[in-house]
Amino acid sequence: MGIKTFLPKEQQEAIVQAIVDAENATSGEIRVHMESSCKCDVLDRAAQIFKKLKMHKTQLRNGALIYLAVKDRKFAILGDAGINAKVPEGFWDEIKIVMAENFKKDDFVSGLTVGIHMIGEKLKTYFPLTADDENELSNEISFGA
Repeated sequence: MGIKTFLPKEQQEAIVQAIVDAENATSGEIRVHMESSCKCDVLDRAAQIFKKLKMHKTQLRNGALIYLAVKDRKFAILGDAGINAKVPEGFWDEIKIVMAENFKKDDFVSGLTVGIHMIGEKLKTYFPLTADDENELSNEISFGA
């Protein structure tokens, strides 16, 4: 079973809808990337994917990536420079705890959708939605090997 079929289509659609809903409250951009495994440091891999997805190209540098390596049970949340310049230390910690609780139960959809909503809520404080906001990044889940 490949990573693209790890979650049924309906579950993938629920995750994409969570991104759409979260981005309706913030100018921040949220992406989810899933891979089977991660053989290096999870934050290093998330940074590689962040760059590959050109998430650093948003106007306000306010992209947030949820990276998930399913088989290795590793995940990371990575924010761009614009986010990191404004938010307090430990900004992602609460979100990571809630997501990890769901992942431990093999409930990846709830972990991702709840995490996405929490990211949207937190980002709207620092990056509120503006009238001229454009969706700069795809809302679709990206997949690795």
